[in-house]
Amino acid sequence: MQLHTHEWGAGERVAVLVHGLMSDHRTWYRVAPALVDRGYRVVAVDLRGHGRSPRGEYGAELFAEDLVETLPASPEVVIGHSLGALALSLAVERLQPRRAVYCDPAWSFTRLGQPVDPALFLAFKNADRALLRTFNPRWCDADVDLEMATVADWDTGTALALSAVHREDRTPEKAVVPSLVQFAGEGFLFSEPVAADLAERGFEVRTVPGTGHTIHRDDFDGFMAGLEGWV
Repeated sequence: MQLHTHEWGAGERVAVLVHGLMSDHRTWYRVAPALVDRGYRVVAVDLRGHGRSPRGEYGAELFAEDLVETLPASPEVVIGHSLGALALSLAVERLQPRRAVYCDPAWSFTRLGQPVDPALFLAFKNADRALLRTFNPRWCDADVDLEMATVADWDTGTALALSAVHREDRTPEKAVVPSLVQFAGEGFLFSEPVAADLAERGFEVRTVPGTGHTIHRDDFDGFMAGLEGWV
């Protein structure tokens, strides 16, 4: 499936951005210009079932196949958040970027102390501003407005396709290319044992203190600082 893409800049190096569940390319509205300032042409996608991309069947492998079909080969760097990080990790061997960054990757909902079912996110489909603000107290008004818009354009079937019997542990066996895992210091996917395990698999692991799951919106400056040497 060909995905909707949005581009910023005209640099010779290409950076790819892949959003998480319930979002779309608009989530990168601060990150993309910062990368353009560093000399990149930035390509961001809307995953199937999100934003302006088509709807259809859903599943982790399908999200990955769409990236391979849509994105330019061998970009300088790919950055994926949550579901986007999962899709990128399944596509990275075929995309062959020079570097990969996985931000709070949704690789496993089963290895946590209290496993999370992605179906829980369906509750946000009808969320009002007050609920979004409760779960994201660090966000500015623009980010709350943006989340309202992207959730409205989101197909909840994408979450159900990762739910129940589909909750597999998809942690990569190894880093296929030089890879950074950036964890939210207060996120629900991070633990010291998980970080240690990923380091043994060849990933560099960093955390951004004081942030929740959507690091780049909780603390943009901390997010960019955590990418030093990778972008």
